[in-house]
Amino acid sequence: MKVIPIKTKIFKENENLIDFITSNIKKLKENSILVITSKIVALSEGRTAIVKNEKEKEELIKRESQFAMRTKFATHKKYVWLTIKDGMVLASAGIDESNANGKIILLPKDSFKLASILRKKLLRHYNVKNLGIIISDSRILPLRAGIVGVALGYAGFKGVRDYRGTKDLFGRDLAFSRTDVADSLATSAVLLMGEGKESQPLAIITDSKAIFVDKINKNELKIDPKDDLYQPLFEKIKRIKLD
Repeated sequence: MKVIPIKTKIFKENENLIDFITSNIKKLKENSILVITSKIVALSEGRTAIVKNEKEKEELIKRESQFAMRTKFATHKKYVWLTIKDGMVLASAGIDESNANGKIILLPKDSFKLASILRKKLLRHYNVKNLGIIISDSRILPLRAGIVGVALGYAGFKGVRDYRGTKDLFGRDLAFSRTDVADSLATSAVLLMGEGKESQPLAIITDSKAIFVDKINKNELKIDPKDDLYQPLFEKIKRIKLD
């Protein structure tokens, strides 16, 4: 697999996203996957806000979330909002103040819908039959330092590789194994796109071995909170020490 980040000028609020993509990427090979950072998607939709104080920021977080819980971040002696939005757990409903020029940038309105729209337009523009689109963001994993990539929305390929019902190397039936293809691809791109001043909001993935399709199930990666593997652990833990 090969990932090529694309360096661009700074994307402006309400700028045309298709024009921006096609001016920075002249050609796309068949079976490519285009990764677009959610920040420029949100900017293209005008999904920004200005908050005057912490109270306004908290109200914005609650409006943007399906569930929001304010909790103390013990090691830094401050509070953080843990939220659920679009079926994912994230801090502060995904609002971003970095590289935002004094504003707060929200998440895109509907990343799956927009990924599908972009794919249809870019299929015609680049004259290809198979093209994947990922709208990427970054997340913190529980008990791990640093960020990884995540696919807020995607189109054009299967987001999950399902091994259930097949056998492992030694003939044992696999009952639970699935690979999160969409987030894995997003992470590989985010690693090279960067989180600072790299100005690389686009990336092209080739030779990914993704299975390209015209229609996807946008709920294929989602699970109910009560079915989450780690849910019982976080309910019971009071204090832990990591060596």
